[in-house]
Amino acid sequence: QVQLVESGGGLVQPGGSLRLSCTASGSIFSIYTMGWYRQAPGKQRELVATILSGGSTDYADSVKGRFSISRDNAENTVYLQMNSLKPEDTAVYYCNARIMKSYSSSINDYWGQGTQVSVSS
Repeated sequence: QVQLVESGGGLVQPGGSLRLSCTASGSIFSIYTMGWYRQAPGKQRELVATILSGGSTDYADSVKGRFSISRDNAENTVYLQMNSLKPEDTAVYYCNARIMKSYSSSINDYWGQGTQVSVSS
């Protein structure tokens, strides 16, 4: 059993900052890509940022220069530092991890339960 638990969402004013965290636990042999996605009401889920185990990162154009993704491999945790938040960043943010549960198993995608981020004055 693998579980991803997120924290750090909330309500913030435009221009403010939030930091999301997501920790993976359970039967884990190796974690490959970790990332954050978001889904606003009435819209499809979209990629926000990803980070490989070696540290390479990728960002959606809409968040470049404002958001920063990082990870602690020893703690199986990924972070998303969100600065200069805008109302259009309002969404449910989901953590994702590509995990191999054992040496002989396949790599599968796992998702957190989601955390609400609301940006409003």
